[in-house]
Amino acid sequence: MRLSDAIEQFIKTMLTQDEQEVELKRNELAQYFNCAPSQINYVLATRFTPDHGYIIESRRGGGGYIRIFQMKQDTSEQLIYLLHERVGVSISSLESEHLITQLAERGIITRDESALMKAAICETCYTLPVPSELKDALRARILKSMLLVIARKSKLPQA
Repeated sequence: MRLSDAIEQFIKTMLTQDEQEVELKRNELAQYFNCAPSQINYVLATRFTPDHGYIIESRRGGGGYIRIFQMKQDTSEQLIYLLHERVGVSISSLESEHLITQLAERGIITRDESALMKAAICETCYTLPVPSELKDALRARILKSMLLVIARKSKLPQA
């Protein structure tokens, strides 16, 4: 397991259903994982974003801290946000894979649905001799279609 993955799992373990907020000290966490504080910053900046369902509050200095909040959003709000803001008219394979993983982690889709969705948007499906901008636009349309099916399945308001 890569160090970034280990740090992410450690923080997610601290965030449970009962405890949706955690306060950490960047330097203490860096010492625990025997890494530079910048590695902690990297994990926070890439894996604990609003797109992943988290809000981070931090204060630097001697008494500094990092607070991580897990957002409480109902499924319909999450899907509408994803359809309009996150996916947009174009999305990369990596971004769409992260988005699908987030949906599965939050229980919005099943593991089987996640696997099917990832298969439909993976990079190997788009090995056509066309510019990558067109591939990303096609991927966005397919992902939006899948999200609409999920919204209908859940009897949620459609965007």
